[in-house]
Amino acid sequence: MWFSIFDVRPLAADADCRPIRWLPLRRESGAWLLGACLVLIAAPHAFADLMLTPTRIILEKNQRSAQLDLINNGQETATYRINLVNRRMSETGEFSAIDSPRPGEQFADELVRYSPRQVVLAPGRGQTVRILLRKPADLPAGEYRSHLQFDRVPETTGTSSINAQGPALGPGEVGVQLTALIGVSIPVIVRHGETSATVTLSGLELPNPPAGQPAMLAVVLQRSGNRSVYGDLIATFTPQGGAPQEVGKAGGVAVYTPNALRRMRLELKPPAGLALARGTLRVAFRERPDAGGKLLAEAALELP
Repeated sequence: MWFSIFDVRPLAADADCRPIRWLPLRRESGAWLLGACLVLIAAPHAFADLMLTPTRIILEKNQRSAQLDLINNGQETATYRINLVNRRMSETGEFSAIDSPRPGEQFADELVRYSPRQVVLAPGRGQTVRILLRKPADLPAGEYRSHLQFDRVPETTGTSSINAQGPALGPGEVGVQLTALIGVSIPVIVRHGETSATVTLSGLELPNPPAGQPAMLAVVLQRSGNRSVYGDLIATFTPQGGAPQEVGKAGGVAVYTPNALRRMRLELKPPAGLALARGTLRVAFRERPDAGGKLLAEAALELP
């Protein structure tokens, strides 16, 4: 006997899908479901099958519409259900789904319409999702954000379906087919009226890492204003008497409204032979290259 278990998990736009895992377990043990969960947790990441362009939608000034292009990079036809959801970002960058806004939280779900609500993509084929903005006349100035979420729908045919043939089972064994379906989401941001933001970097610390672990630089991004900030964190190290060298980078870092700060830990990867000592460790927060690469904030830490 075979059972099928689907696990749907919404993640950010760089999330991916996990492969099927087959698990034969003895019926009389009563532990097949527990084993299924353990196998699901241990399943390695697969390459993402869904490509989205762009990975952020921003509607501002007089812009009233946008479009998002989807491409199925996988080997099988895939169905994705599209929803507009509201999420809250924590100080450490994790997202959580919410129903009711807190003070200062403004969402775009009442301002945005999109079509279609579900897409079926054959391998190598694409689909355009059209987004339309409708703003009421009395909308207060500020930034409004929601997330377009793309959830993979379980297929009823093909190698990823419950009808797919699994390995042969022995007497008294139960087979469990596990398919983890990872959802992908991207922010949809509406900016109305006059919006601005500034950001500063503070709290730089470089503790000694545990044996065998990479060095991690702690940094706090402090945001103010009525819009979010978004860019790349880049760390460079300049040894005494030497030239600066890039030692760490985190791309696509955001601090969303109404959050005033975000706490980051940036992994440092200095070139071979370069010791992070007797020099200056500098961190810059810049707009992404496609937005101009403007320097938004900078801070330095002197290392003995």
